[in-house]
Amino acid sequence: MRILVVGSGGRENAICWKLSQSKRLKKLYCAPGNPGISDYADCIDIKVDDIDGLCKFALLEKIDLVVIGPEIPLTMGLVDSLQALGIDAFGPNKECAKLEESKSFTKHFLERHNIPTAGYKEVESAKDAIDSIGVFGWPMVIKADGLAQGKGVIIAEDEKMAKEAIDSIMVKKEFGNSGDKIVIEEFLRGIEASVLCFVDGDSIIPMESAQDYKKIYDGDLGPNTGGMGSYSPSLIFDRELEKRIQERILNPILDGFKKDELDYKGILFVGLMISDGDPKVIEFNVRFGDPETQSVLMRLESDLLEIMLAVVNNNLRHQEIIWSDKTAICVVLASEGYPLSYNKGFKITGLSDLEKDVLAFHAGTIINNRELETNSGRVLGISCLGENIQEARKKVYEEIKKINFDGIAYRKDIGIIVK
Repeated sequence: MRILVVGSGGRENAICWKLSQSKRLKKLYCAPGNPGISDYADCIDIKVDDIDGLCKFALLEKIDLVVIGPEIPLTMGLVDSLQALGIDAFGPNKECAKLEESKSFTKHFLERHNIPTAGYKEVESAKDAIDSIGVFGWPMVIKADGLAQGKGVIIAEDEKMAKEAIDSIMVKKEFGNSGDKIVIEEFLRGIEASVLCFVDGDSIIPMESAQDYKKIYDGDLGPNTGGMGSYSPSLIFDRELEKRIQERILNPILDGFKKDELDYKGILFVGLMISDGDPKVIEFNVRFGDPETQSVLMRLESDLLEIMLAVVNNNLRHQEIIWSDKTAICVVLASEGYPLSYNKGFKITGLSDLEKDVLAFHAGTIINNRELETNSGRVLGISCLGENIQEARKKVYEEIKKINFDGIAYRKDIGIIVK
């Protein structure tokens, strides 16, 4: 089969790595890709938001399946455009993608179908937002309604912080039109965890559990990022919790899709807050999470392409999915100053010295004058397997010592439960 993956980050690097192992794969492309992805796929210079360009390429190259990594092309309706041309796509359509595009759309869905989540209030003006300060007590969660690259959530500890957050989102428009509306939420205490699920019209099947780390500094301090690391399986998951999540969260989600006539196919990322064994939904993403994907896919022993085809063909319930019993870990190497201001263009060394079973998934790199350089805030995701979390942690941090670039920054506590 001829496959096109859309995207250019660490998530897409992991997806291409896994798809390249499929016996059914004939040719793999990635648009636009990156230097790490080029080890597994032909990289095509088409941006992820160039819907016409992606569709034309898929037609020209007789692509059998388009796998969409990031949220932007999903919310722009790439799946709908491809399907109109008779090309199969792995990912939800434009209507379903609203579950990530709009926080208020998601909150209404959860409320309508009695799925546990935090209390909330949506407001469409800075005045109404200020009038709502402290409505759920403190801390106060303030979210830009639209897409904000994982950075549009601010936890205000007091009135001053809340006013500054409202000003930055709704007045200064730091997240553009995404801040035209905000959602104010009750602050949930507990441990964050995430469940990635394969979904078709009849089934929602969770992958192995994972836990990510959104804050920039050790101990979950500092501002939110796109993700500083992950590991799988999550240390807080057990069979009882998995049962509760299936019964209280996942089954009602699938029923909700059917009742609302949402033809959801692809990946559903369910962000959870676990408090005393009680799971509540804090967010949906409509694609593979980053960097959870890097950890979860390292444990997948089944053919990813076969699973994706089963989803597209509404045959997921008959697909066997096998997972490794080992623990996977991914530590993100970032540019100093991320997620605020940072410099790029620094030479990266040491990747060739990594052990063969340690993978460097490229998130923000570029080739310049035949040298690999940093090109973004999150640069690399160093990933490996271990017999347990202790072994995986020891191995990944030892290997990271081999890698260097100016301003290298990373958390030292990935794989440790932060309470």
